[in-house]
Amino acid sequence: MASKPKTQMPIEERAKQFMPFAALRGLPDALAAKEKVLVPKVELSPEREEELDRQMHRLVKGNMATVVYFQNGEYIKITGLVARIDETSRLLQIVNTKIRFEDILQVET
Repeated sequence: MASKPKTQMPIEERAKQFMPFAALRGLPDALAAKEKVLVPKVELSPEREEELDRQMHRLVKGNMATVVYFQNGEYIKITGLVARIDETSRLLQIVNTKIRFEDILQVET
């Protein structure tokens, strides 16, 4: 008794067997959001404000700087070229990120 020749599965169908399966769509994003710890904004002491003011005056457009700032319930650290320092609008721009002066916690040049 001869066995029937098997029909070969098309390549597209074979590839589908190995595609990842997400049983709970959106779960990784929900877990990542849950891991984020929101913190209140730190109120700076007058001494710390003076020190921050000195650090801000050392910033030079085109030089590298590292800034820690408050945004949406968390502190973010960014390092990059100082693109703009606007004392009138009270904005500091590191590459494409605009940071309000009042949100800055720390500056390193």
